[in-house]
Amino acid sequence: MILSILIVLGAVVSLLLKDLLASSVVFSALSLVLTVVFFLLDAPDVAIAEASVGAALTTVIFVISVKVTKRREE
Repeated sequence: MILSILIVLGAVVSLLLKDLLASSVVFSALSLVLTVVFFLLDAPDVAIAEASVGAALTTVIFVISVKVTKRREE
């Protein structure tokens, strides 16, 4: 129950944040929570895939792309 609340809360916070870097960090935390959920559902292979692709690789790609692009101040 607590993990499902964290998943929904993390997704909403990730969507509502204006800072893209902070949103990427929250998205990474969301992926880590999903990894725990998959592990608790006795799907360790899916948990490992989610941890490596969702939490690690996607976060690195998001952070690099945010750092490379130029920010416009409104």
